[in-house]
Amino acid sequence: MSDPLVARMREFGTTIFAEMSALAVRTGSINLGQGFPDTDGPPAMLERAVSAIREGFNQYPPGPGVPELRQAVAGHRKDHYGLVYDPDGEILVTVGATEAVAAAIMALCEPGDEVIAFEPYYDSYAASVALAGAVLRPVTLRPVEGRFTFDPAELRAAAGPRTRAILVNSPHNPTGTVFTRAELEEIALLCQERDLIAVTDEVYEHLTFDGVEHIPLATLPGMRDRTVLISSAGKTFSVTGWKTGWVCAPAHLVRAVQTVKQFLTFTAAAPWQLAVAHGLRHELGWVSSLRADLQAKRDRLMAGLSAAGFGVYRPAGTYFVQTDIRPLGFTDGLALTRELPSLAGVVAIPTQVFYAHPERGSHFVRFAFCKQDAVIDEAVSRLTRLGSVNRRVTT
Repeated sequence: MSDPLVARMREFGTTIFAEMSALAVRTGSINLGQGFPDTDGPPAMLERAVSAIREGFNQYPPGPGVPELRQAVAGHRKDHYGLVYDPDGEILVTVGATEAVAAAIMALCEPGDEVIAFEPYYDSYAASVALAGAVLRPVTLRPVEGRFTFDPAELRAAAGPRTRAILVNSPHNPTGTVFTRAELEEIALLCQERDLIAVTDEVYEHLTFDGVEHIPLATLPGMRDRTVLISSAGKTFSVTGWKTGWVCAPAHLVRAVQTVKQFLTFTAAAPWQLAVAHGLRHELGWVSSLRADLQAKRDRLMAGLSAAGFGVYRPAGTYFVQTDIRPLGFTDGLALTRELPSLAGVVAIPTQVFYAHPERGSHFVRFAFCKQDAVIDEAVSRLTRLGSVNRRVTT
């Protein structure tokens, strides 16, 4: 029987996160692959979810999201960034940021339209573009003076007559880059010159380190009215399983996204929405402590990976450390990560799967540091075994 899957989705298959997490379970390895914490979020926020269930908030909430959360998101945007959004028309609650990105791309792009994205990119971006029948135009981030950045000339060259939108992820997964104001100004200028819509994935907005500032693209002159700003509670409050995200945008863009979103999931679970509203209003002090804790974990893992022989890039944000495996004698990250459980009892993510041009990232491997210190220490201890492996892992 021929493959029943539509042709445009056949290249995707099982996500690398599902593959590597299953490998971790099957081999008993430490999972530094998928980006989920191994501790829970603020207790009072968790209790608010429990109380919401007991109070009977167990049926369909309003399609745009419960008013409490939309109001809390609006207050958060204004307080932190000076961005004013009307909670009744300019904010939409989604089932995580992944749904928000997919709904936005499918709502705003016709078949054949082009979407610019920075590679390496989160794997759902390419799938969302394919589902819309659109075409992904990658712009490669490369290490320059210890951080990943893009060439403005390459960004401009990626924009053509069919370009409709640009996907911007900052803080950036998987490189850990936080785009500077100058980099964002290059993106904003292109958007305004070519009349592009920006779809911004800002789920790590509160998880930046070393005093680095997260700047929403929508705050730049001329960008608020052409930006679909997306964020979520999962990373901010360590509740990745709640899948509660939101879109902030001008009303006509929100209407477009909601038109698609309503036929994907219709609405998001009410108890989590009420709990996240509590979190945005009352738990940002907890988030500040989380950020400091994660910075220490980042430094702990970086030191261990460096000692084990990896080339290590210092992330300015997110959960992840990007490494170069060539100093250890390896050149193929996908092959290495599939053998890493047997070589060292650790699971990581090969960065090359996040590229339209995999060869540009074949020597990078991503490790997550959103884990307890004892887990990080044990993983590092195991990874030191790689230094004694004197053979190359190739396809």
